Amino acid sequence: MENSRHRALGDSKRTWSEGKTTSVAHGCEASRNPRSFRARRHVNPTLRTDMAHQPHASPVSQIVNCGVITVSDTRSPETDKSGQLIQQLLVAAGHHPSVYTIVKDEPIEIQAQLVAISQNSEIDAVIFHGGTGIAPRDTTYDAIEGWLEKTLPGFGELFRWLSYQEIGSRAIASRAVAGIYRHKLIFSLPGSTNAVKLAMEKLILPELAHLVSQISRLS
Repeated sequence: MENSRHRALGDSKRTWSEGKTTSVAHGCEASRNPRSFRARRHVNPTLRTDMAHQPHASPVSQIVNCGVITVSDTRSPETDKSGQLIQQLLVAAGHHPSVYTIVKDEPIEIQAQLVAISQNSEIDAVIFHGGTGIAPRDTTYDAIEGWLEKTLPGFGELFRWLSYQEIGSRAIASRAVAGIYRHKLIFSLPGSTNAVKLAMEKLILPELAHLVSQISRLS
């Protein structure tokens, strides 16, 4: 009986000791790497994923004065629905379409308009639309791309990617482009109303004030 009690007591001590050792070991592990321990307990994977897709908040809040240039052989101010839409979206976003005009799809006229508007100190950005395809009369890209002092390749890339989701492989024919000319932010969009709406809402308006503020630092 006595020997049995000793054995039971010994087993009890070993069990208590092993449990204590295990607890201490876990405690040491947590103390050696408290950050990983806390991370396992507190990270919200959904929140982390959502935050990864959020752009940095821009402190910029300003009215951007824009020129809207329609490139077309056939449109008039009354029939230029895309030009009207650009102006409406700018105003709704708190910006100001200061200049609006229509030019023929001729490289010399497009370039002349680009030079003239670049000399207007009140204009921050210019939005051309029309003439970005590959038809013989689509010359806007050819007229202005070589004049851009800096380009924003991401604009054309993202626009074609977004367009692909709406119109499929026909998006490859778009030569939308953006960049900087004489401290002015320049965009060149297709002329269709759907394309204009897509570019304005998804790309231009969310970044317009931020991009203009970045260009002003170069001045």
